[in-house]
Amino acid sequence: MSKVVKVIEVLAQSNKSWEDAAQKAVKEASKSIKNIKSIYIKDHSAKVVDDKIVKYRITAKISFVVQ
Repeated sequence: MSKVVKVIEVLAQSNKSWEDAAQKAVKEASKSIKNIKSIYIKDHSAKVVDDKIVKYRITAKISFVVQ
């Protein structure tokens, strides 16, 4: 039997790093989605205040196996 994989696009942000934003995206998505297999970071951006990065933001695609 072949598997069907679905992909969703999510946005996430962190005060620490883009990696932390990616982890938060997976953690939050896993609350309602099971069988997450991968995350693809489509875009990075950041919010800057007073010449300092205050928010790291990502746009990502999360793939998971449909049951």
